Amino acid sequence: MSRPRNTARHRPHDRRARGLASALALALATALAGCSSGSPSHAAATAAAPATGDAGFDGAALPPGPAHEFTLTDQYGRRVSLRDFRGRVAVLTFLSPTCGRLCVLIAQQIRGALDELGGKPVPVLIVSADPAADDPARVRRFLASVSLTGRALYLSGSPAELAPVWKAYGITAHGDAVQLESSATVILLDGRGRERVLYGVEQLTPEALAHDIGRLQAG
Repeated sequence: MSRPRNTARHRPHDRRARGLASALALALATALAGCSSGSPSHAAATAAAPATGDAGFDGAALPPGPAHEFTLTDQYGRRVSLRDFRGRVAVLTFLSPTCGRLCVLIAQQIRGALDELGGKPVPVLIVSADPAADDPARVRRFLASVSLTGRALYLSGSPAELAPVWKAYGITAHGDAVQLESSATVILLDGRGRERVLYGVEQLTPEALAHDIGRLQAG
């Protein structure tokens, strides 16, 4: 596995992630309250979304910088590297099959974006937030429950393999698992392997995600 990139270069990303954290705390209760009857309304999910100041992105624009490379194992037992997806816009997120409504909400929003795009293939990379929960049958049930079977790769590894990936993407961990309540994010990577757009729960809607994927695909 390649080494995590220099933390000094990663500071703009970290600042954006920390800036979204306070909004997340307020928006999370609203988002989760609507989970029992499906995804929250567009207005509820985006009410706390800050203006990005970027020309055309609905999510929070990141200063284009190379994404941290990693190699992990997917749900089929294959070794998968981030570099395998160069040349394609990709969706990256951090979830666990046992984290409950929050992970279901994020996965459903991603699934909705794929539907909005009309079946156009978009790589969806779910990095494990809790390797202890990554029983293969449990992962399969989770992906099936959110209609992402065959549409997303669930990437896992040992805590030693996952820890530097979490750290490089500004994901808060406690021991061998991620604290998703404060680190729930979705990141869009462009075809050059650069981090371009970041979403907290309060910004994430199928429409916003599909729109920004389309902009990145159009160059």
